Amino acid sequence: MEYLLQKTVLPLDRDPDILPLYVDPETWSTINEGPVRLSSRAQLGNILGRDRARILPGRRVSFGTYFNAFPASYWQHWTTVRSVTLRVRTEGKVTVLVYRSNGGGVRQRIETFEVDGVSEVSLPIILNQYSDGGWIWFDVVADDATAQFTGAEWVTEDEPARAGKASLGITTYNKPEYCVETLANLADSPDVLELVDRIFVVDQGTQLVADRPEYPKLEELLGDQLQVLRQPNLGGSGGFARAMSETLARPESDFVQLLDDDVRVEPESIRRSIVFGRFARTPMLVGGHMFDLLDRPKLHAWAEVVDNTPFMWRNLFQEKMPHDFGTQNLRQSPLLHMRMDAEYNGWWMCLIPVAAIREVGLSLPAFIKWDDAEFCLRAGEAGFPIVSMPGVALWHVSWLGKDDAIDWQAYFHARNRLVAALLHSRADRGGTLIRHSRRVDLKHLMMMQYYPVELRLRALRDVLSGPDHMWRNLATAMPAAREVAKRFPETVIHKDIDGVLRARRGRQVFSRIKRNVFDSPTGLRLRTFTASVLLSHWFHSPRPENVAQPEVEFGKGDANWWRLPFYDSALVSAADGSGKNIYTRDRATFRRMLTETVRLHWRLQRSWPRLSRQYRRALGDLTSHDAWLAYFERDSAQRGA
Repeated sequence: MEYLLQKTVLPLDRDPDILPLYVDPETWSTINEGPVRLSSRAQLGNILGRDRARILPGRRVSFGTYFNAFPASYWQHWTTVRSVTLRVRTEGKVTVLVYRSNGGGVRQRIETFEVDGVSEVSLPIILNQYSDGGWIWFDVVADDATAQFTGAEWVTEDEPARAGKASLGITTYNKPEYCVETLANLADSPDVLELVDRIFVVDQGTQLVADRPEYPKLEELLGDQLQVLRQPNLGGSGGFARAMSETLARPESDFVQLLDDDVRVEPESIRRSIVFGRFARTPMLVGGHMFDLLDRPKLHAWAEVVDNTPFMWRNLFQEKMPHDFGTQNLRQSPLLHMRMDAEYNGWWMCLIPVAAIREVGLSLPAFIKWDDAEFCLRAGEAGFPIVSMPGVALWHVSWLGKDDAIDWQAYFHARNRLVAALLHSRADRGGTLIRHSRRVDLKHLMMMQYYPVELRLRALRDVLSGPDHMWRNLATAMPAAREVAKRFPETVIHKDIDGVLRARRGRQVFSRIKRNVFDSPTGLRLRTFTASVLLSHWFHSPRPENVAQPEVEFGKGDANWWRLPFYDSALVSAADGSGKNIYTRDRATFRRMLTETVRLHWRLQRSWPRLSRQYRRALGDLTSHDAWLAYFERDSAQRGA
């Protein structure tokens, strides 16, 4: 029997920005005249459908791209597949060239076919040379007349290790327009729906998916495969835990595919992830990559890990991300040909085998932040690998236009990182985590950002109180954190429509070049700087005129922790550019918070071994299916549902 592993697809959208992810625009050029770039309109005009493209006379089209090259190293390393067959269909007189790469990105020709008329070339390939990395792809070159590419796929006759379907779990909070777009794309993708058991939309908002005008038609098209579930806002962890719970009750589901709400999905990615999970040697988590929804050629997440000593997440090659496929294609990027192993994957898109959920439990009741990383670490410790799968991706709003470390999410950043470390850190007393956490508080205090410090102090107290607090405040921690914001004027975003705000001493602009080489203090200079600033803020009150009107103005990129402390107040642009925040030094608040952060971090340092044992003993109660079921049933009874 033959199994489809991957099919070549062309963009759903007529968007020139994403074309490099599907076909290589640099090779839409005349061979004899050299690399002549065609206009975006001409390129898009040659896309005739999801699997058809026009190739003009003398032009060469490469499918050695993110979505259409075959990630051979991942299939060889993680799955039972040892032989694949590439089939390419064309019309007209063309040359089909097949290439491979190694882990260093070196290109090698495998085979060349010259065909004419309605043709299909077929090439069997053994997967035995890709342990360190490497892709396989093909180019199509038209002769002296217009030709067409009419489809391609990668198939195998090797048997999958498992054959179950996946249920999809989409957690949403007031993003119904995104959800109906995802559902519409699924409804138009019958080959994806063949592998899907149920689509669970866990709606936790007040702007409901079912109230959208498009919903009745989608409900009709998807039929019994679609199920919308209502519950209060329990964050991503509560929504995805509900999807996991519902999937456990589905005998037909071997996997649950978690998807965020505010995304645009390439449907073929969903199909690929499920197929990869079926062929995996052992049950494993298959993670998808994240492109920027507002800058669509940019890839932000590939192979994420947790550094044990500071216990902090990052990309495996942090300094290389984001990668812009609009300026550097796959074949020009040697790093992307290496097989990169991950320790976790964000839950914007992650396929989880039911076997893992049955063994290690559901999500922590964490609301948001670190729930995905903690679950993956837990699964990895239990023997379920995590793969960050190339060619499996979606578009999600990146964090570049946000600063959630200083809004209500600061509580969850701090609390959940500490809890995850207490559960999984292998370093003595969390390694450098406590020192890093204390430094974060000091930086916020020096920058006059008192609101996030208040939330971080609350997080420390809750962690010190023991694991039971996580169930108690699952539904209340977020609204409580937002309520605290009312006590801090710095959280107000002042819009231009309210009147142009001006600083007494004007806007401070710094050299972009200097900032890019990190002109922050280090070493002895850092210690001296921190000590002098803390003493200055402890003993000196701000000048009255700087309280009445901001002393200086900063753009967001210049408002660094080593610049703001020299001023009594500052007007700082919001991360999303929607307005400005006013930060004003408050000596009494500074003194109280500085004293409290030192005291609480000292308590945490002293109590770490005891707390770690306590949280690890409680992990089963925090993540068990029975505990989550009891929570959902209790909530349903309280709502009278």
